[in-house]
Amino acid sequence: MWEYTDKVREHFLNPRNVGEIQDADAIGEVGSLACGDALKLFLKIDADERIVEAKFQTFGCASAIASSSALTEMLKGKTVAEAERITNKDIAEFLGGLPKEKMHCSVMGQEALEAAIKGWRGEVVEQHDHEGELVCKCFGVTDEQIMRAVQENGLTTVEEVTNFTKAGGGCGDCIGNIQKIIDQALGKIAACEVPEAAPKPLSNVQRMQLVVKTLDEEIRPSLQKDGGDIELIDIEGQTIKVALRGMCTSCPSSQLTLKGFVERTLQEHVEPGITVVEVGA
Repeated sequence: MWEYTDKVREHFLNPRNVGEIQDADAIGEVGSLACGDALKLFLKIDADERIVEAKFQTFGCASAIASSSALTEMLKGKTVAEAERITNKDIAEFLGGLPKEKMHCSVMGQEALEAAIKGWRGEVVEQHDHEGELVCKCFGVTDEQIMRAVQENGLTTVEEVTNFTKAGGGCGDCIGNIQKIIDQALGKIAACEVPEAAPKPLSNVQRMQLVVKTLDEEIRPSLQKDGGDIELIDIEGQTIKVALRGMCTSCPSSQLTLKGFVERTLQEHVEPGITVVEVGA
């Protein structure tokens, strides 16, 4: 389970500025429900170009909610010029840090802010659209977004890019292209390199063994610490059917636990294409 700072927990459990500004002067919207995270940012800006009110609506994990809450607190009282200098690093630092796997939540906040300011200035903003060539089809991430994340945050590995942008966190077909972009950003000559052969897909037996091992060693111990548990019901290809037990069955965040923790952990330890669904015993 990821380690969250006290400030992240506070902004998740008691988020500030949740809601909508009916007469907002600026609105920035990024992400999509299909990709698992979405954020809509509302700003009220006075005649002196100072942000007097900021609110948000978000769909996502604890880090997404905390990052959105933190961003609105950071924005209030700032001029637009001051606000546009806020980066995803600033959001993460405001929260005392984020797990590396959740840095994309702070990036989403920065992108929503940029979209809001761009729209306020009268520039064309196409919802959920980014410049550049699409690299990750699973999460709609372009080469420009990946290059920017690499350059602004000093990323050097595909895993780090996934943490910041989600690119590569789905089927994994784009991992080779992500590595090329990293190499280009670091000044390496990668255009003529022959990509490595894709790893062989797991057999059903290999997948089952890895799923059971990951459940027993990585997932179940974390759930049991909070009085919960999990039972493996069935495996159909890359679809893993489970049932939450104990405190997890009545927890309002059970779906967040299922997707944000169980599914992500299995994707990391077994194979990227895994999907977890909850079923009855």
